[in-house]
Amino acid sequence: MRTAKLTAVAMMVLMVIIAIASFTAIAQEIMQNKSIMITPAEIKWTPGPPSLPPGAKMVVLEGDPKRSEMVSMRILLPRNYKLMPHTHPGAERVTVVSGTLFFGPGQKMDKKKAKKLPAGSFFVMPPNTPMFGWTEDQETVIQINVMGPWDITYINPADDPRKKK
Repeated sequence: MRTAKLTAVAMMVLMVIIAIASFTAIAQEIMQNKSIMITPAEIKWTPGPPSLPPGAKMVVLEGDPKRSEMVSMRILLPRNYKLMPHTHPGAERVTVVSGTLFFGPGQKMDKKKAKKLPAGSFFVMPPNTPMFGWTEDQETVIQINVMGPWDITYINPADDPRKKK
């Protein structure tokens, strides 16, 4: 009889612990889910990361590109800018916010494979898919939504700006 009572008490304690742990996890999730509202005037552009050729600017709107979390960022590409063939470790969802981006899949910059993507265009590139792009006569802003960490690997290591002096 005593064993049955101890088992019942142990089960109740275990259920209370599970309930508290669940409540704590839910409370932490709610605390971390915060609203983000940014107007264009509030965007503070910074120089692009060293992984992009000089001239690009960026702003991280949500998340940390170095962490395993949802990231939303915008990249401003100047006129006549080239993104040499490269890959990313995660799927990218990209919206052209302004300007025009010429973009295509492939390990070589083949203008015949590229598509002209004006403002409002959207595309998704699966993880590790070789891709390339460029701008022409106007600066172009793209928004990237990705599950981090975000990184870039150039097909030709010589194209990587981090390796250039």
